[in-house]
Amino acid sequence: HPVQDIRTEQVCITSQNHGFAVDEYSLPRELQATHRSLFDRSLQGIRHTRLPIIGFQGHPEGGPGPFDASTFFKEFLDLIIKK
Repeated sequence: HPVQDIRTEQVCITSQNHGFAVDEYSLPRELQATHRSLFDRSLQGIRHTRLPIIGFQGHPEGGPGPFDASTFFKEFLDLIIKK
């Protein structure tokens, strides 16, 4: 499933197996959407606006490999280092 980073517009291919979604408009003010499915526009990623917290729905691996999720770990480390 193609998932797009809302800020950079970069697309990653994910493996998914779920039948539920969080309503983006029900999120508290402190959480912002970061990723969206290009299939059904469902919310796929969030981040806290002040705390070093991120979340992602899906497995970012178009093909098995050790670096497919590296952008998520880099973003998380950047958030921690800023604090």
